[in-house]
Formats: sequence, structure tokens, C-alpha cells
Amino acid sequence: MPLLFGFPECSQTSKHLCDLPALKPGQFSVIRYENQEFQAAVQSTVAGEQCFLLGSITPPESQMLSFLLLGHTLKKEGASLVTGILPYLAYSREDKLKAGQSLATAWMGGLLTASGFDEIWTIDLHSEQDKKLFPLPLESLSPSTIFHESLAKLGLTSASFVSPDQGAIPRCQAMKSAAGVTSGKIVYFEKHRTAGGIVHHTPVGKVERRAVIVDDILDTGATLVSACEKLVSAGAEELYICVTHGLFTGQRWQNLWSLPVKHIFCTDTIPACATIQDSRITVLPVAPVLREKLMQACCSARAAS
Repeated sequence: MPLLFGFPECSQTSKHLCDLPALKPGQFSVIRYENQEFQAAVQSTVAGEQCFLLGSITPPESQMLSFLLLGHTLKKEGASLVTGILPYLAYSREDKLKAGQSLATAWMGGLLTASGFDEIWTIDLHSEQDKKLFPLPLESLSPSTIFHESLAKLGLTSASFVSPDQGAIPRCQAMKSAAGVTSGKIVYFEKHRTAGGIVHHTPVGKVERRAVIVDDILDTGATLVSACEKLVSAGAEELYICVTHGLFTGQRWQNLWSLPVKHIFCTDTIPACATIQDSRITVLPVAPVLREKLMQACCSARAAS
């Protein structure tokens, strides 16, 4: 029977997945010695079994090292297939070849491959380029259904759905459909990068009084602040933000509240989001999307056997 090994930082998500009848929880431990080296130990029998490993490779680096080491241990113990579930794929934004700079997306793919992983699942991958840089299968699950109920309550029939750039239009279209909005075209930005960060030009398309900005990541918030400022200049009076991965780094993102941003919706792909205490931020669980994918995988494994 397939096993799910869930790291403590993803315990809330694991609880919603381990009750699947075709899946059993895997028992393991990762300890750190006084000399700072790690050791992983597996208490479950995994030989010949399909194993799913749910965790995080975001800093601190101990999370990444523990994840890699456990994956290597599962394969060493004879697991037939090791699937890494990383709701947020850290290092996915370093996907462009630049002279003299690291290409961390490819590096991470190499580490995961060398550690015995056969495939990786993530949610809302940053770009298709990431898949090209990974030496193992990398599947991106859409988060659009996660936002459905929250967006439906807002009654956004006449709102503009805004993509931060042309490349993210499909993500924005999926979110628009999830909200039940069928009219109107996606508004998007043309932009360029400077030493100081992203600079947005005037939005392309009709900006309504209410606007929903859809993006994959809210990190420092600099890009979203710039986009919101341009939308206000174009006539938007009420703004909502939907992001899959809420890193909320530093303080700059809080400038969004000085603009007409009414609410931010994000998911719990970043474990630290669970600690957010702000009524203007709603953190939605990704467990339903992962649960559906796991059910499909377990059914396929059962049919193959």
C-alpha cells in the first residue's frame, strides 16, 4: 500500500491526506547531531512500495536537507517510486541563464534527482521554464479551485481580473473562471526590469472600478505594490489580491494597505502562513487539491498491480 511521509512543518496538510483508505502514514525521523550533521531513519517497511514525501525546501536550509536525505533513504530501502510533494517549489524563480550567476532551479532539480526522487508535484509552478530545467518529471497542480468559494462570495461579475504580465494570463484566466466570471477580457501589464526592480507600464485592457490581481507569489510585495499603483491611476477603486504562495517577506508588502487593497487571499503552501493574524488576509488550505491528486495516483497504482 502506498505510504505518505509528512514532515512536521506540513502537519496540518498531512492530517487531511492520511485518512485516504488507499494510503497509510509512513513512520520516520530525522535527527541532527551536535556536530550539525543529519540522520534520517525510516520505521515503516517501504520495499516495493510507492512513497509520497510531503515537505518543504524553503529556508531554513535544514528543511531542504531533511527532505533530500529522507528521499534518499526511502530509495535506499527499496521504495519502488518516490514522489516528492513540495506545495511551494523554492528556487523556482532562478530559472534564467545569466552569465556569472547561479541557475538554482536546475541545481535544485539535480539535487532532487540525486536524492532518489522519481517525480515532483508542486502547486502553481512559477514558469514552464522550470520544467525544462528539471531532469525529472515536474507536475504543477492548479490552485484555482481553492479560491472558488472565497471569490464567489465577493460577487465579482463586473470586476477586472488582472495579470501582472502576459505570461501569467492563463493563471489569471483559470482564477477568473473559478470565480464564475465569464464576461470581460483579462487586463495585463507590460513591464521591464531595472536595477531597482520591476517597472509596470499602463495596464492593457479596460480597468473596472473593482479589480482582482492574480499572481503566483507575494514575496516582498514590491511588484504588487507597483501594479496596484498603476491600477489606481487607471481608475480602480477597490482591489483584491489572489496569490498562491504568500511569503510575506519584510515590511514593504504592507504598503498594499495604503492603496485600496481590501483583502489578500493566499494558500498555505508556505507553512509559516498559518501564523498570520490579520483579518484582511485569508489563508486557504491546499489539501483538497493534493487529496484529489493522491487519490488518482493511488487508484492508478492499484490498477497497475
